[in-house]
Amino acid sequence: MHRPAPDAVISDPDDHTVMDARGAVRSIQGADVTMPEGELEAIWTPLYLERLARTYWKYLSRVSLGLIRVEYTPTERRVVLLRSPFVLLRFRAPEYEITDGRGIVRWRIKDGVLVAKDEQGYLEIDVRRTDAEKPGYERAHVEVEVANFYPAIASGLSRWLYENTQSRIHVIVTHAFLRGLARLNLSESKVGRYASVADLPEPIRARDKAEKTPAESATPA
Repeated sequence: MHRPAPDAVISDPDDHTVMDARGAVRSIQGADVTMPEGELEAIWTPLYLERLARTYWKYLSRVSLGLIRVEYTPTERRVVLLRSPFVLLRFRAPEYEITDGRGIVRWRIKDGVLVAKDEQGYLEIDVRRTDAEKPGYERAHVEVEVANFYPAIASGLSRWLYENTQSRIHVIVTHAFLRGLARLNLSESKVGRYASVADLPEPIRARDKAEKTPAESATPA
């Protein structure tokens, strides 16, 4: 496991959540992680991108005191209340992209009790390397985004109820996850398959108009 950087600090997470006239939600929470020069380079690998994804799911279970759990299959991630068959959200297996300056892990939404429109939207963690103002340090801007998601609570009951239950819980979980990144104590991936960029499958773009099915080989996290 990578040794946590003692001087890593994180800015206060921000939050931007909107719902359009069609009922589609876009929610983005982001924060900057600043650390000594070289620390970010040491963990800028697909393996740590997998571990970042795994850490997000662990925070979901932790904040809910274990009531909400994540089940893994080769092709899906299921967010369940205690256990199946109470599937709140079902995602397709993650897709990964990584370059010298950006790393992305993305789960496309499939269905679930909390979903009004199946096969619409995605959850994504986007990490960008940026310059730090402090000499000898470097910075990563981390964003967690939910896009084009149609919540069943808002469409079937009320928008107010969604904003004060599911949406609020999502923001709490994401802010806890972002603040926890200052420790750089990332959970081990379920599989840990991608040791290098060459191991990654061909990326699938989230914003392509044509819907594509992600490769089943992209199964960690």
